[in-house]
Amino acid sequence: MKTIKYILMIMVCASLSACMENDWESDGWSQPDLNKSLYGNNNITESNVITIAELIKMYPNVFASTDQNKVITENIQIKARVTGNDLGGNLYKQFAIQDASGALIVAVNQNGLNGYLAEGQEILIDLKGLYIGGYRKQPELGAPYNGNSIGRMSKDIWQQHFKAVGSISDINPYAIQPVEFTKEFAKDYDNNCGKLVVLKNVHFANADGKNTLTTGTTTGGNYVNQTLKEFGSNVMVRTSTYADFGAMVMPTGAVTLTGIATRYNNNWQILIRKTSDIQY
Repeated sequence: MKTIKYILMIMVCASLSACMENDWESDGWSQPDLNKSLYGNNNITESNVITIAELIKMYPNVFASTDQNKVITENIQIKARVTGNDLGGNLYKQFAIQDASGALIVAVNQNGLNGYLAEGQEILIDLKGLYIGGYRKQPELGAPYNGNSIGRMSKDIWQQHFKAVGSISDINPYAIQPVEFTKEFAKDYDNNCGKLVVLKNVHFANADGKNTLTTGTTTGGNYVNQTLKEFGSNVMVRTSTYADFGAMVMPTGAVTLTGIATRYNNNWQILIRKTSDIQY
């Protein structure tokens, strides 16, 4: 008797499965394309692509003073790769992009951006309707904040303005190689801010075997700046107290640091992305 019940149950399930499959197809649904990202706007087509350097030159006034913004009205796009995200907790609701000509910070009011914007992911951004501005002269894409300043755009607006290029297999975290941050590099704010950099054989000025990356006075509420012996006070390693590596004891010896070199007026702030960016 039990065997007959099992057979009947199997026949009913098979029948329901067939009906559901037919309903699925009749309603116009199809199997998802795993080569397309579930995020962003897949309807964006590549056209009128300019470089990041060309974009920045189109809006020189927004970077000339402390905080400015301007809406982009031209039908233009940029294509670049992600060089830094919020994976390590040191870039908050923002990520860095770079092409062969320059770099930008993109500010989005969303947590967990690293979930779909991995390092090395190439993206196409439809710029019309977005705002470009200078947060303390650092070029940034976002939305108006407190009038003239530039801040984070909503996640819904962002999702409509970008498209992931290629499939998962096309993500290459080594496509953009870090540029060595030297004293000569530091002189060129206009062309270098926002770039992925590496600082070789440098020493933390306040390293004593006990001080951590976040030992000291916080700035901006939850960030601590550390200086390096090889550079002046206008080059700082900036670490969030919420960063995964914030409690790391600063090495007393020479280290190699990788991170995003952001501009803060006429200072440099090096944003380490993750623990592996600090190499003894």
